[in-house]
Amino acid sequence: MMSYSVMMSMSRERGKRMSVAPLSEGPVPLYEQLKQRLRAEIARGAYRPGDRLPAEPELVHMYGVSRITVRQALSDLEAEGLIVRRHGKGTFVAERRIAQELVRLTDFVEDMEQAGLAPSSRVLAILRDAATPEVALALGLPAQAEVTRVDRLRLADDRPIAYDTTWLPLRFGALLDANDLISETIYHILETRYQIPIVSGVFTIGAAAATDEQARFLDEKSAAPLLVIERVSYTLGEQPVYLQRRYYRPSRVNYRVTLQRQGSALGERNALRELRPIFREAPHTSTPPPNHVEGE
Repeated sequence: MMSYSVMMSMSRERGKRMSVAPLSEGPVPLYEQLKQRLRAEIARGAYRPGDRLPAEPELVHMYGVSRITVRQALSDLEAEGLIVRRHGKGTFVAERRIAQELVRLTDFVEDMEQAGLAPSSRVLAILRDAATPEVALALGLPAQAEVTRVDRLRLADDRPIAYDTTWLPLRFGALLDANDLISETIYHILETRYQIPIVSGVFTIGAAAATDEQARFLDEKSAAPLLVIERVSYTLGEQPVYLQRRYYRPSRVNYRVTLQRQGSALGERNALRELRPIFREAPHTSTPPPNHVEGE
């Protein structure tokens, strides 16, 4: 038996298609008319963020235009950032972009909540590991020293947005529990339970190719480019607490930097005025990301 929610969804789709008036030849090109029509439908909420648009043959039938016209209109809307096209899945209304200030030090939960997204995490692994030379240097430890490594899938509105790997000296890692990390950040646990404040951090922004595991959890292709935010966080006395690498899906976040020219009328020494991540929600998918936990 068909569920009520499915019937209502089908009813909304039929309503959208029945109310469409065909386009007509005139001084405005047909592709431009179609683009304006679809933009207006999105603006009034007929197609909401994450909704799938009708397929190209349906748009051809609905508006009485050629497939070339439909493709041109969709290409323009995609270039404007109003829609996203996913191979083999369809065309979706792009989620709204939300700018969030990142000049001050924040954690994942604060970032997501300020962006209007519901944060959550899946702990994929929490275990002891040998520090690589790079990790040891960042944490001020001897080469090959044992550290705690935490791998997490970060979600926004229950959809994957990033893959985190975090390394901590054992004295800090011993304070973490996999169950707590599902709903709390390392920041929050250390500061509220153990009075270990995170007072500063050094950020590096780069890029990397997705590993097979990262690609699987993020619903990306293997070796797909990912945006990497690396951070070393410090407590009092400039003592390193953890090194973290967050691998963002590039379709979900951009960074925007606002700079102030030195010697301006503001008379401020700091030329950095604003650094904002701009988050975008992913189209809804029926396939949830995989889930597993290793170690305790």
